[in-house]
Amino acid sequence: MAALLSIVAGRGALDLFLAVIDVALVAFVLYRLFMLIRGTRAVSLVRGVLLLVVATPVSGWLRLYTVHWLLEQFQLWLIFALLVVFQPELRRILEQLGRGRLLAAPPSSLGERELRDLIGEVIRAVDSLSRSKTGAIIVIERETGLKEIIETGKRIDGLVSAEFLVNLFVPATPLHDGAAIIRGDRVVAAGCFLPLSDADNMARDLGTRHRAALGVTEQSDAVVAVVSEETGDVSVAHEGKLMRHLDLSSFEETLIARLRTSPAAGFRVNRSPRRPGRG
Repeated sequence: MAALLSIVAGRGALDLFLAVIDVALVAFVLYRLFMLIRGTRAVSLVRGVLLLVVATPVSGWLRLYTVHWLLEQFQLWLIFALLVVFQPELRRILEQLGRGRLLAAPPSSLGERELRDLIGEVIRAVDSLSRSKTGAIIVIERETGLKEIIETGKRIDGLVSAEFLVNLFVPATPLHDGAAIIRGDRVVAAGCFLPLSDADNMARDLGTRHRAALGVTEQSDAVVAVVSEETGDVSVAHEGKLMRHLDLSSFEETLIARLRTSPAAGFRVNRSPRRPGRG
């Protein structure tokens, strides 16, 4: 302790200030990385990795030489295993870093009025689809581009409206089995194929739509609304997590919380139909 105090005393005020900044930046970056993987399967994997890292010196201290040797050999391959296992999370981190958004929340691309109208139209569409038990999956693109997914479907450029969205998912029509992609206040594609989640802890009663919703949110920051064709239940997927059995009020609150970056106090969704000529 005395040696540490002597080292600190020997450094100038500027060096100490820079050291504090250095530690604070590292802590903040680690916090942001944790927030990116929180609630995903990566958390359990990180715990397993930490357990192995701790077990290695402990096994040496306990003179478990064979176990210690095996753990040391395993650590040589650990970095390559992590690159494979954490591929979705690493992709998300690199995408946010490339957009300059790792340290800050991404702003909404829509203004207050446009976002209010968008959420209102999606709510009305989902309400209608849920009542008729029509299966649907609506993907709202955010900062991560979904160009590859859009190219798997039919290109559209139409203003978002409840009636438009409902018609896209009419059974026995060419586009009803795929996903509709919303960018800004436009439906840019429909009938799109989404990557399926390979999570092994999903509920047995979840179908392909829910697995697809989780899959695209594991690889992007999109917000996905899902309507079950069996029960009419409404779900929202975001950041690899699925919120199920939402009523209309909960669905509205969930969309607002995930599409807005500023506090939702005073934000009122416009559920009235769009007027002709507004897009």
